[in-house]
Amino acid sequence: MLLGFKQSVSVSFTSQVLQTLSCPVFTAVMSDPATESNDAHSSSQEAKKPQIEPIRMPTVEEIRGQDIWNNCAVRSVVSGVMGGGLGLFMGMFLGALDNPIMQEEMTTRQQIVFQAKQMGRRSWSSCKTFAVMGLVFSAAECTVEKVRAKHDITNTAVAGCVTGGALSARGGPQAACMGCAGFATFSVLIEKFLDRYH
Repeated sequence: MLLGFKQSVSVSFTSQVLQTLSCPVFTAVMSDPATESNDAHSSSQEAKKPQIEPIRMPTVEEIRGQDIWNNCAVRSVVSGVMGGGLGLFMGMFLGALDNPIMQEEMTTRQQIVFQAKQMGRRSWSSCKTFAVMGLVFSAAECTVEKVRAKHDITNTAVAGCVTGGALSARGGPQAACMGCAGFATFSVLIEKFLDRYH
């Protein structure tokens, strides 16, 4: 009978110990803080890992469009047209700012006619200048890039020199050299400025 009493006490003591171990407070006290911090750190690292996007292959239309744009003739013509449009806009703006010398002696109609003529002259002159500039610069840059098989600041400098020299060639060799140096420097500065904020 004593043996049975000892067994029942042992069983009840064991059940009380198991209940104590399964208690949330005891579990929280007995848990290892280092292990929990490591688990939290690893989970935060997994959350911070960027999602890897699948690589998208270019379509046939995109490849054809890139091949067309890589053609120097196409690129030069497009740059010339865009340059002409920019020159046209700038000529209209600058022509509108011109005031006639004898403005006080002119009627309102005469002033409007004068402004229209000035805008037309300025626009056409700027359009031609910017169109030639865009065409020559783009053609030179594309040709140098194809020859060197590189895309760097040297192509921009050479294209700027060719463009400046071509635009200043009417003034003689000295003017051509000055135009070459000036336009090359300007082109490099613009390229560096655009690369900084790209």
